[in-house]
This record gives sequence, structure tokens and C-alpha cells, in this order.
Amino acid sequence: MSMEDLIAAARTSKAWPFQEAQRLLKRYPEGTKPDGSPVLFETGYGPSGLPHIGTFQEVLRTTLVRRAFEAMIGAKPEDGKTRLVAFSDDMDGLRKVPDNVPNRELLEANLHKPLSRVPNPFGTSHESFAAHNNAMLRAFLDRFGFDYEFIAANDRYNSGRFDEALRQVLRKNQDILDIMLPTLREERRQTYSPILPVSPATGKVLQVPVEVVDAEAGTIRFTDEDGKVVEQSALGGQSKLQWKVDWAMRWYALGVDYEMYGKDLTDSGVQSGRIVKVLGGRKPDGLIYEMFLDEKGEKISKSKGNGLTIEEWLDYGSEESLGFYIFPNPKSAKQLHAGVIPRAVDDYWAFRERLAEQELDKQLGNPVWHLARANGGFEGSEAPGAGDSLPVTYSLLLNLVGVLGAEADRDQVWSYLGNYVDDADPAKHPALDALVTNAVAYNRDFIAPTLEKRAPTDSEAAALRELDARLADVAPEASAEELQTMVYEIGKDESYGFENLRDWFKALYEILLGSSQGPRMGSFIALYGIDNTRRLIARALG
Repeated sequence: MSMEDLIAAARTSKAWPFQEAQRLLKRYPEGTKPDGSPVLFETGYGPSGLPHIGTFQEVLRTTLVRRAFEAMIGAKPEDGKTRLVAFSDDMDGLRKVPDNVPNRELLEANLHKPLSRVPNPFGTSHESFAAHNNAMLRAFLDRFGFDYEFIAANDRYNSGRFDEALRQVLRKNQDILDIMLPTLREERRQTYSPILPVSPATGKVLQVPVEVVDAEAGTIRFTDEDGKVVEQSALGGQSKLQWKVDWAMRWYALGVDYEMYGKDLTDSGVQSGRIVKVLGGRKPDGLIYEMFLDEKGEKISKSKGNGLTIEEWLDYGSEESLGFYIFPNPKSAKQLHAGVIPRAVDDYWAFRERLAEQELDKQLGNPVWHLARANGGFEGSEAPGAGDSLPVTYSLLLNLVGVLGAEADRDQVWSYLGNYVDDADPAKHPALDALVTNAVAYNRDFIAPTLEKRAPTDSEAAALRELDARLADVAPEASAEELQTMVYEIGKDESYGFENLRDWFKALYEILLGSSQGPRMGSFIALYGIDNTRRLIARALG
């Protein structure tokens, strides 16, 4: 497949990253800005709480669109045709203390100060609350292999690199007020200002009316918390902007061309789009995505700490499975909890295995194709992972570990994998070995506490005795398919009274495994071992 083939297929693909990239191509038909500079993608992050998967997904999805755009213009990442900025709004004032942080008293004493000037409550070497949270975000983005530039508002404001854009905000102060005031409640209008000065007395970000004294000099006047009238510069980190104004100023100052954001920011996007136009810039293209929900269907919140953290997903599943789960349907809400991980792992590997056999147009709709490009897994038009597969599904691993119990460990699991996997050496199967560790943790925390085996009915006991008898006669090297056929035959035997095979398999799961759902029994028996399965049956029969 040539690069020309890839470009042609990308420009007609219906996969959502390409649909987004096609809108960008209409913005810049030549693939670059008129001055030849790279097309700029941005993601935003507020470091008021610990980073979670909702934060990570925005960088991933934006990267997917970035790489799709590069494919459409025939560019490689190293060509420098695009840039991705991960921006941290760490000049924002700390409005409340998150529920999931230590040393809450320390944060309480520093409410309303810029996040980058709030002391670090975590006991790490980072100089501030924001610096710690920024470092956590960057560590994960680096681990996943994203190509991005990190920019902190604190650095841009304090260094003066936002000063010229701030002067433009001051020049357009009344125009911005004309946009924003009609959208506010009467009480809020009385104190609203596009510029938020930092109090010279307390260091807090103030929500007070501000008079622009001299836009070119950057001078403003306001009344401080102690009633004193203060005249000071708005430049050099002595102020920040209201959220919607700040967002627009950032688009203007950096020249952002693409930024997606959550449905909860729809109104902000409208107002910021109007403001950036007043400043003399252009609103970026972008996608409005639906929010992630926790197991109860509630929106995930950094301050509440509900949902899953990045670290928790990686305790129980792979990096690739996280990306795979995030990929589809960004305009549809997704629940994000530990229960979705096993299927995400197995679905990722199923899509990865079929990728090499797909025609190009199907590859461009395969999430694995996009994920591989997102983290530098392959270049040009080459498909990753040709023929890649796992010898054991994650679901089957979980069933095995569930039978072994809460105390199961990696070495014990690998001793059973020798029944099923050729060359059952962890060093030869690193992806499987990682999943073994994930499965042990997932079983310990989620499966083992819920397993509850039941006693068989008389007819079920008879069917189990028949299964045991057949296993006693089967050849040790019997395949999983042969064993599955054997189990099927027993379930179809009308003398045991099963209305359908589903009832038979449900009985096996509940009696032998302690769960209402389970694996293909033939695969499980081959993995767990015929003798071990017979002992499991014997214990169930008492």
C-alpha cells in the first residue's frame, strides 16, 4: 500500500477521527497555515484535582484526530506539520478543597490563590499543588508515548509571554463585557470583570470590578479585599482572566486550530468563540464530546474522585485496552468503572488480531489502527501487529484465577498456563504475562469477594457425574474444542432436563465457579487441567 492509497482512503473514511480531520482540511486545504506554520491542536486541563481518565481521554482523542489529519495530507509525525499542546490552567484560583487529597487544612488556608501558588499537600518534591498534579498528568502521557508540548498558564502569565494578548483583552474590555454581561445573572453582573487581579495583600485571585486605566501599559484599578483602592499592572502574573475570556485569549495567543471539549462546556465554547473573534482571532474547530460517568451514572469529577483513576485502570487492564475503550463514539456517554475493563481488554485483542487481514478502508475504521498511530506504534501505511493474538483471553484468565482463589499469584497462574500455551514462559509472552498480573489484582479486588458457589440440584448432579465420567476417559491431550463438544453433548441430553444449553452452562458456572457467567467450558477445562476439573466437580458433588 502506497502513501497515495492511504491519503485517498483517509479523505473518504467515515471513522470519526477522519471526519474531524476532514473539517480541518477544509480550514487549511494545503495542510498548513498560510504562513507555513504547523496546524496547532490543543487540550486543556484544570489541575484543581488529581488527573483521571476523563483528562487523559481528551489528549488521546485529540491525538487521534491529529494523526488522522497527518494521514490525510501525507505527513509523518516527524515532518512537523502539526503540534499538540497540553495546556494547564494552573493560574486559576483554588475554589474548593478536593475530597480526595491529604492535608486539607493546608489547602483550606490557601483558598482562592492561583493553583500554581498553593502549597503542595502531597509531600512530594513539587513546588505547588498544581505542579504535583501537572507532573502526574505528564507522567502518564509520557508513559503512553504521546507527542505533545506541555504549557502551563503560570509560566505564560508570569514570564510575560501572554502580555501582548492581555493588552488586547484590555483594549477590547468593553466589547467583551458586551458579550458576557447579558449571559449573567444580575447579581453576578455587579462584580464581573474579564480581568481577575491578584491581590497584592493576600495573593488571592479576586472577583471584583476592574477599571482599565491604560491598556497599552497594562494598568488596571480595583478595590482590594481590605477596601484599599489599588492601581497595578495586569501583566506579568499580577492578574489572570475569567475562564471564558482566558480560553479565548489562549486560542488567540497560541493560534489554536483544533480543540475538543466536553458537553458541559458547550455554552463556554459559544461565548469564548465570540470573544476570540473580538480579539482578532478565530475559533478553533473541534468536537463536543459526551462525559464519562461512574458506575452510578453520575458525571466523573476530579474533586469527588469518583470513577477510575488512570492508575486503577492500569492495575487491572492494559494501556491499549484503555485507549480502545475510549476510542468509539465520543458523542455518546460512557460508564467508566472496573466492570468494563475485562471486555475492553478482550475486544482490543480481537480487533488487533483481525487488523492485518482487513482491507485498507476497514483498517481505517479499526480502533487499533488509530491507537497504534497515536503512540508511534508504526509509521506511514504499515499495519501494526500482523497476526498478533493472545493465546488466552483475559476473561478466561479471570475464570482461572477465580477458581484458584484470592491468594492466587503470578507463578501459580503460569503453572496452569502450561496446560494451554505452547512455550509457557512469561519471557516469551510479555503481553500475556502483564495480563496475568492484572488478572490476579482484578480477581483479588472484584471477583473473589463476590464468588458464591451453590449446590447442584439432583438433575444437575447427575449431569456433573456424567461430565466427570467422560473426563476420566478423555485423552490428556484433548483439545479445547473436543472438550467443548463433550460438554455440549451432556447439556443436550434430554434425560438431564435442561430446557436449553444456556441453563446447563449457567449451572456449571454457578456450581463450579461461583458466578452466573463464565468462559467456554472446553477452553476452561483445557486451561485448568482435566484432573483439576474433576477435583472441582468432586468438591461440588460433596
